[in-house]
Amino acid sequence: MTKSINLTLKVWRQKNSDVKGAFETHHAGNISSDMSFLEMLDVVNEQLTLNGKDPIAFDHDCREGICGMCGTVVNGRAHGPEKGTTLCQLHMRHFSDGDTIVIEPWRSRAFKVIKDLVVDRSAFDKIIQAGGYISVNTGAAPEANTIPVPQDIAEKAMDAAACIGCGACVAACPNAAAMLFVGAKISQLALLPHGRPEAARRALAMVRKMDALFFGNCTNERECEAECPKEISIANIARMNREFITAGFMSAAK
Repeated sequence: MTKSINLTLKVWRQKNSDVKGAFETHHAGNISSDMSFLEMLDVVNEQLTLNGKDPIAFDHDCREGICGMCGTVVNGRAHGPEKGTTLCQLHMRHFSDGDTIVIEPWRSRAFKVIKDLVVDRSAFDKIIQAGGYISVNTGAAPEANTIPVPQDIAEKAMDAAACIGCGACVAACPNAAAMLFVGAKISQLALLPHGRPEAARRALAMVRKMDALFFGNCTNERECEAECPKEISIANIARMNREFITAGFMSAAK
């Protein structure tokens, strides 16, 4: 049943990365329980605008849980309290009338605050660029079914490819590590025969770029796996480590 709730929001406000931020308290009244979290923020921003105040800046795009744009820490949890859910898929029926909700941006040295809840996640783009894509020249594109791939391997590759690069793994990790993201991006190609020729170079390049961008190290806390909206397995981190170590030996042997 649809109902209306009233909430107190403690929202992180920060003009830019060079200015110290602070929490501000806002009232969100008459919020429908059918609204998504982002729609609730839309309502709050509409009222702020009508009152001549600066609206809360937050990232969003498709609002269908597939673009990876949205993301804040809600009451200490990346993307909020629901498992396997992006912020745009989180609905207000999971909150109660009179609740106080604390909303803040991802916290990481590599993710600089642009404004309020918006952070610069271009570090992920740089890691992807370092790894590149499958670029072996093969002439005309081969027919997809000419290279058989076992179903279990194909499913593991597709599970890894489900990563949307939202950054929740970094926000949830006490070390601000990006290893779940990097592990997934390495795995989605390394598992398939098409990606094997460049697997070693890709693993070395992506891990080195990740380290250069000041992401932390994995200490197997597993918060990343618990908070990932696509439920990416930390088995991908183990695969990344194996690929990186093997690539290091191969590089040293040359």
